[in-house]
Amino acid sequence: MNYGYDEDGFHPAMSEAYDNERYSVQLYHHTATQVGLSNANLLEVGSGRGGGASYIQTCLNTKTVTGLDVSSDAVDLCVASFDEPGLSFVRGDSENLPFEDNVFDVVLNVESSHCYGNIDIFLFEVVRVLKRTGSFLWCDFRTVSEMEKLFQAFSSAGFFIEKEKDITPNIMRALNILTPQRKNQINTYVPSLFRGVFESYAGIKGGSVNDAFLSGKLIYKSAALKLK
Repeated sequence: MNYGYDEDGFHPAMSEAYDNERYSVQLYHHTATQVGLSNANLLEVGSGRGGGASYIQTCLNTKTVTGLDVSSDAVDLCVASFDEPGLSFVRGDSENLPFEDNVFDVVLNVESSHCYGNIDIFLFEVVRVLKRTGSFLWCDFRTVSEMEKLFQAFSSAGFFIEKEKDITPNIMRALNILTPQRKNQINTYVPSLFRGVFESYAGIKGGSVNDAFLSGKLIYKSAALKLK
């Protein structure tokens, strides 16, 4: 699902359905619970395989959760896999959200924004679909200089930072735990020619992304943002 999150004393209760992806779900829990979600209508942009959206709707007292992803295959998989009341999935573009203005209490974006072509347009769309009292909950990684530019873009889009945390150590802890499992899966299912690429993408120890976190070239942050 993502690079995961681990912290001393941080062990949110979850059903067995999510326990196999505990550390990835914990990144969702950490990011989503930066604000209260009771009775909220939440949009996740970049919902992927849908496990995070399902966990939030099942466990965090939201009214509705809408998962949006650019991949029609991912959306079809989510629709086939999850049937919780109040949970839905739609195909859409992060830079052209298919929703009316001012309709969501929360927009969530987990480890997805580094893939977007134009972050300024994405942020404009987030502002547009959020209610004026809404929150934008975000986590992702960048180089140090790119992270500074991103937080400037948050401000330029009309957000102020309510919470901000460097969670690189928590990400690294989770990746250290997940490395044996992910490495075994890669060795089992990926041809040897492509394993290095997959190991980097998965963030496992010895891969280029993991090394970049260790060296400080990459930094991982979470934030809760409100409209000015």
